[in-house]
Amino acid sequence: MASSVTASLQTGEIYSIRVSNLRSVFLGKRNGVYVPSAPVTRVRLTRKTIQCKESRIGKQPIEVPSNVTVTLEGQGLQAQGPLGQLAITYPREVKVEREDSGILWVKKAIETRRANQMHGLFRTLTNNMVVGVSKGFDKKLLLVGVGYRATVEGKVLVLNLGFSHPVNMEIPEGIQVKVEENTRITVSGYDKSAVGQFAASVRKWRPPEPYKGKGVKYADEIIRRKEGKAGKKK
Repeated sequence: MASSVTASLQTGEIYSIRVSNLRSVFLGKRNGVYVPSAPVTRVRLTRKTIQCKESRIGKQPIEVPSNVTVTLEGQGLQAQGPLGQLAITYPREVKVEREDSGILWVKKAIETRRANQMHGLFRTLTNNMVVGVSKGFDKKLLLVGVGYRATVEGKVLVLNLGFSHPVNMEIPEGIQVKVEENTRITVSGYDKSAVGQFAASVRKWRPPEPYKGKGVKYADEIIRRKEGKAGKKK
């Protein structure tokens, strides 16, 4: 493909150079005009297939207890136990297989990056569902502060956290709340996500502060303490 290059000297004269190859524009002297050479590099894009390793969590089996009934229909699974009933629907990237012994296997239906991501996630959700309807989950909270206390009145959790008014929280269906010594709260239920969400909502009203540790904290939570401002030295 032909092209032209126009250059101007200090005398004001204009020279026009026409070349037939773009790569020769930057080489040597043309008609008394020196054009500095510059290397031309060619960039090549290559496509590389990334293979993800199989999830270490996803390939683990799920043991179903004898007191849990599991019903598998297509991409849906339902588990019923002494504490309640839960159901889950799997995406097309994941499939579930059940052995005669009652063990469940969560496997990938296709080999894609999303399938690798969903593999371990839905195996964990399935295991939480089986454990929840058979044993259940619980979260323990602790109130730290002068005058901080909690009581349960019917289906309402009443919190006194230093505000001008008490905080009333309605307890959701399927969640049990027990208060001991007015400062120890135990949230239990068969749905792990619901238990964790309600416990987090209680803690959100007064998160523990780092100076004196006052607030609502998990029983096993470690609060990183800060040193207060030191008094002025005389």
